Amino acid sequence: MITVKVKDAMTTKLIVVHPDTPVKEIAEIMLKNRIGGVPVVDNEKLVGIVTEEDLIMKNVKLHFPTYIQLLDAVIYLESLKKYEEELRRAVGATAKDVMSKELITISPEASLEDAATLMVEKGISRLPVVENDKLVGIVTKRDILRHISKEL
Repeated sequence: MITVKVKDAMTTKLIVVHPDTPVKEIAEIMLKNRIGGVPVVDNEKLVGIVTEEDLIMKNVKLHFPTYIQLLDAVIYLESLKKYEEELRRAVGATAKDVMSKELITISPEASLEDAATLMVEKGISRLPVVENDKLVGIVTKRDILRHISKEL
C-alpha cells in the first residue's frame, strides 16, 4: 500500500493575509474565494490563522464569567482567560486581533492519513503545511475528500 503524503493533496496557491489586514477585508476575501480560513503571515512566517469561527466571534454575546465573592476575594468559577480571549476577538479590528495563535501545523511529508486524524482529533477543518518554518501549503478536509474520490 502506498502512503499518500500531504504534499500530494495540499493546496499550494495560497491566499494569505497579514496581521494588519482589516477584519472586513478578511471576510470579503473568504467570501469571494469560498474558503473557510486564511493563514496570517508576517515576513513569510506563519503567525496565525483566521477562520470563519474567529470572525463569527465578533457577533457572539459575551457572558462575564460567573464568580463568587468570599470575604474580600473574588473566585471565578469559569476561566477569566477564556473571557479575555473572547473579548479580544469580539472587539478586534485586524487579523492580529482575531486570529488563532495556537497553531496546529503539519509537514508536507506527513501522510494524508495523519492529517485527517489530526483534523478529527482537534476538531479543525484545515492544516497549514509548514516546512523549514515557511508556509508551503494548506490541506483541508475538502482536499482529503477530493483525493479519496479519485481513489474510489
